[in-house]
Parts: sequence; structure tokens; C-alpha cells
Amino acid sequence: MNRLPIERRIAIIRSLVDGSSVRAACHVNSVAKGTVLKLLAEIGAACADYQNRHFVQLPCRRVQCDEIWSFVGAKEKNAPIADKGNGRGDIWTWTAICADTRLVPCWHIGGRDADAALVFLEDLASRLANRVQLTTDAHHAYLSATERAFGWGGADYAMLLKLYGSSSGAGRYSPPEVVGIEKRVIMGKPDDAHVSTSYAERSNLTMRMSIRRFTRLTNAFSNKLENHMHAVSLHFMNYNFCRPHQTLTRLAKGIHTTPAIAAGITNHVWQIDEVVQLIEAPSN
Repeated sequence: MNRLPIERRIAIIRSLVDGSSVRAACHVNSVAKGTVLKLLAEIGAACADYQNRHFVQLPCRRVQCDEIWSFVGAKEKNAPIADKGNGRGDIWTWTAICADTRLVPCWHIGGRDADAALVFLEDLASRLANRVQLTTDAHHAYLSATERAFGWGGADYAMLLKLYGSSSGAGRYSPPEVVGIEKRVIMGKPDDAHVSTSYAERSNLTMRMSIRRFTRLTNAFSNKLENHMHAVSLHFMNYNFCRPHQTLTRLAKGIHTTPAIAAGITNHVWQIDEVVQLIEAPSN
């Protein structure tokens, strides 16, 4: 079977993590669309497996959670009734981020309901070594899911509710102005100074800028749920292991530091060729 040379695979993956679409990656690297999608599936599965196995006993103390919307195939209102709930329509990516190390320890792709919230938070709770302070937005699905995942009193949990002004002055694609916030203590004793979702929201913006299929107001959406999941796994591998974080690097006095380094998972900044080699590496 023909297989792309390692240099070509590195170039394709670098294009994808830099925010190129599949078609752009095909054009720049002179390869067929099927070749890029096959490589995306291989590298996405390898990245998901690697992070799943190594993100355990994490030293996180303050965790923020949020959800980011996208769609597969068609928006929910336009998706055929038979396809809704079967991998087409609106899709949500639930994300968690450690406020200290900036590590994204887990994510979940699915609906925006209580079942998805529970799967996501149970996965998060299983990866933590310490009691954490948890902050989410005011989405009601977090309430019961957090209690079931961490146990009552098992985390210092608060919700951050944003209060919006009148939407009359907002543009068509602009949200209403935030005129205030309300912090609600749900359980434990969260530190009021650290009740925030700013890092989670900024992480979601990074996803929109780095994964072409998350870009709003374009036709750059996923046609298949599997490819969507692979793209997210690759993105977080690049974010956690390959991209030095400016704040972490400044705290380390100029030494390039990624979230994975800050969390003690690795001791160096990964290069894309190391990520590509995960395809060949045995699970260990």
C-alpha cells in the first residue's frame, strides 16, 4: 500500500493545525481530499488515545468549563428529521481548562443536554488528583451533572451568570452588551476571586480560529461527525503539547512552556513530527 512520506504527512498536519481547510491543505500540499481525510482520521484517533491515556492524576486546582457550538452536515433547523440525533445538525463541544496550567484535560462532543453534561464531567472528575474549584456558565445541565460526577461537596463549585442589556443596540451578529455578572455558589466554598470562565471562553475562541470547520458565517463546516471529532482531537494535541503559551512562557522567564509542560505531562515542546509519529507508535 502506498503511504505518504513522513515529510508530506507533517506538512499536511501543520496546515490543518494552522487553521487551513481540508481543501486548502489538499491544494497547498498537492494531495487528494481522500488522502487528507484518511490522515486526519489516523492522527485524530492517535491524538485522542494518547491524551486519554496520559491525562490522569492531573494537578489542576482551578477548572473552568464551557460549551462551543458548531454543526455537522446542516444546522439543526435545516437537518432532515431522520438525521437529527444521528450525527447531523447542531453539535456542541464541552471543554474544560485548568486556570493555572492552561491545560485542556478533556472534552466531549455531543448534544447540550444533561446526559452530555454528565459524561463530560464524569470524565473530568476521573482525571483530577486534587479537589478543585469549578466554575461553569449558568447552563442548568451542569447542576445535577456536577453533583453526580463529583459527589455533593466534592468540589468547590460556582456558576457565573452574565447579565445582558437590551439587544436593540446590538448588530445582527453581535451579542447584547454584558452589563453585569452574578456569581452563584452551588456547593463547597469557592474563592470568589477565582469564579470566572474567561480562560474557557478564550480557549473556545482559539478553537474557532484554529479549526476551520468551527469558523462562523462561512460554509466551512463538518460533513461527518467522525471527521469533526478527529479535528478537535488534533487541535487539542497541538494546543496542549506543541504551542508554547505566552503567559506560561513569561512565568517561566522566557523558557517556552506549553500547558502539558506546566502540568508535568511532558518535559519539552513537541514538534509536529512527534505528533505524526503517534500513528506508528504502540500504545503504552
